[in-house]
Amino acid sequence: MKKIPMKMQLALILFFVMAIPIAILTWYSAAQIVHNSEKAVAESSIAGMNANRRLNENALSNMAQDAVRLGSTSVFDRIRAYETYAELNSNYNFISNAQTVYNELVNLNHRVDGVKSSFFLLEGANYVVSSDKGITPLERYEDVSWIEKALENRRGISGVVYPRKLESGVTVISYVLPLNRLSTTTRGTIVVNLLESQIGGYLQSTGHGEESYLLLDSQGTIISMNDKSLLLTDGSKLPYMKEVLTSESNQGHAFHEVNGKRLLYTWSRTPLYGWWTVQIYSVDELMTKTYLLQRSILVITLIIVFAGTVLAVSLATWLSKPLRELVRAIRTHGNLGEANKNELVFLDAAFRRMQEEEEGLHQLLKERERDTRNLAANNLLRGEVNGQAEELFPDPCSQVFVVSIDRYRRYVSKNNPETRSYHRYLLTTLCENSFPEGMHVRCVYQGEGTFAVLINYEESEEEREGIQEALIRVRDGVLELIGHSVTIGVSRPADSIDQVPEKFTEATEALKHRMIRGSGCILYWEPESERSKKYMYPANSERRIVNFLESGDLDSILKELDVIGQDIRAVEPISYDNILFVYNQLVGVTIKHLRENNISTSRIFAGRGNVYSAIASIDTLDELEKYLKEFFGEIVQYLSRSTSDANPNHGERIIRYLDDNYRKEIVFEDMAKEIGISYSYMRKIVYDLTGKSLIDYTNMLRIEKAKELLLESELTIAQIATEVGYYNVQSFNRFFRKFEGMPPSSYKASKARTS
Repeated sequence: MKKIPMKMQLALILFFVMAIPIAILTWYSAAQIVHNSEKAVAESSIAGMNANRRLNENALSNMAQDAVRLGSTSVFDRIRAYETYAELNSNYNFISNAQTVYNELVNLNHRVDGVKSSFFLLEGANYVVSSDKGITPLERYEDVSWIEKALENRRGISGVVYPRKLESGVTVISYVLPLNRLSTTTRGTIVVNLLESQIGGYLQSTGHGEESYLLLDSQGTIISMNDKSLLLTDGSKLPYMKEVLTSESNQGHAFHEVNGKRLLYTWSRTPLYGWWTVQIYSVDELMTKTYLLQRSILVITLIIVFAGTVLAVSLATWLSKPLRELVRAIRTHGNLGEANKNELVFLDAAFRRMQEEEEGLHQLLKERERDTRNLAANNLLRGEVNGQAEELFPDPCSQVFVVSIDRYRRYVSKNNPETRSYHRYLLTTLCENSFPEGMHVRCVYQGEGTFAVLINYEESEEEREGIQEALIRVRDGVLELIGHSVTIGVSRPADSIDQVPEKFTEATEALKHRMIRGSGCILYWEPESERSKKYMYPANSERRIVNFLESGDLDSILKELDVIGQDIRAVEPISYDNILFVYNQLVGVTIKHLRENNISTSRIFAGRGNVYSAIASIDTLDELEKYLKEFFGEIVQYLSRSTSDANPNHGERIIRYLDDNYRKEIVFEDMAKEIGISYSYMRKIVYDLTGKSLIDYTNMLRIEKAKELLLESELTIAQIATEVGYYNVQSFNRFFRKFEGMPPSSYKASKARTS
């Protein structure tokens, strides 16, 4: 599309704008025509089928009425007394009476079209009077035992209609009428046989498209059908007949596809006998005229689309002329490197480049301005006052706040550098936007999770209240934004910006009160003159802790640490430096004692890092106490065990646990609890046994298994990574390269070459 001329693109747009609605409208119209035509054809077919059904019902009704009329006469009384064929033939008058019955049966045949034969069977007689064989002994006539079966479901005094096949193979519909006492005293049965072909003639449609017809009784037996081989068989086995026979409606239609041919099924149920009349039509033949109309609509649509195409091209040429001239002018006076592209792409590239350059320039100016302001604010905090600082902070009153992220090391361990950078942006924006309008506010990042906020304002009681509310908004807002609490140190107000460095120091000193007050507070600086010069060091507790350490009495050490904490809290106020000195001194004395007793502190504190740096990074006294308790707990635990008898099963249990579970995501703290030791002690055991850290040993197990799978299985590298416990291929590749010096793919290839 980028190389298609604009004129052609415009022509295509105009074409599709016109052609698509026309195509949709044509398709919808054609679909509606076909749908409505199919519905009309179905209704017409049902009407024709009902007319044919009524012809059939009339024929059967006339045949039954003639039989009933004949049965109500006294003609059969003439032979009532002759029960045997021999007795009937013993006298001419007897034969003459029987001949009269015969003549009436013949006349009965002539009254209804399609009657093949009729006969009368006198009750108890051994002969039959029939229109086809005359007066015949019963044994020479066809079997009449079917009459009893036909009359099984008879209700009242009316006759029954029973489809059957004669001995000659001809299928007939027999009307069986037993004579009753209300009409005559003679006992016997009249049977009239109507040809199935006559029924089929009534049912067969003379319309266009008929495929077949069926007449089924209430049980689904085929009474009449164009395929004579299926007469008197189970019609429910034919395609879709079971749906018809189970239909709740007495008439209806449905479209089905049989052997790739679309057929219309119409059905109707006669209320007289409960029979189903079904006719099947070819939809394609019924819809011939509709399809011709549909094709005609499509041809007309194509003609309209073609004419529209010519019009679209003409309009596109006329509409695009001014734009093409503009492109030629730009190409003549500029070099944008888009000579082989069409006009729209050329203009788009030109305007986009202009926009990018403008945005880049705007962003650069914005960043320069912000960097300049931040630099001026940062220099001001360090005592460099210049004209730009005076422009940024023109009001007489200034104040400094230091916002510090609590438990910063834990925060760093949970968030990657990109997330921390984003958090710095959020926190800076929040600090600068939380203070009342009219104040000049700059927030400058100082490193290690600390932000200096410098505000400049007109001194008033209302603004002071606004500052307090703003500090609360900052504290609560940071917790919501980054999911981590902050503590805010607040300086006293300054009368001029020359005092800002001093106020920065005050806010930083106020922040140290977090050690006693706890995290998430807003701490205000208090003048030195208002504080006592009290200083404390628990020398007695120090000696007791060393003695308890020698005896391995951890409970007593922990109690002594609690006493020290209570003493510190009892000194009101106590300086931050004094608290750090107390705990650093305790740690120093303890380490010195261990070394004097030739105890390897490197093994005890492996993986813990620099103890003094850890103490300096702790924010509150509660956390400091917890750290010291863990510190002494590890020492006592180490001293209480030996390489032979401390608990020889711990190392075996740890190694077995790692061998069984290295494929899973192991939480080492939970693993240590399950084994019954501390996490730091577990790390020491693994290091003593393997010479590797806990994490390295776990990854070594995974890489060894991965090497086996690379050489012995057909799994992909991604599948192997998942199999050995890595949740992404990048981590797997990094650790594999660390232990093997090459990526997994290279390892597999090198082993394949050597083998």
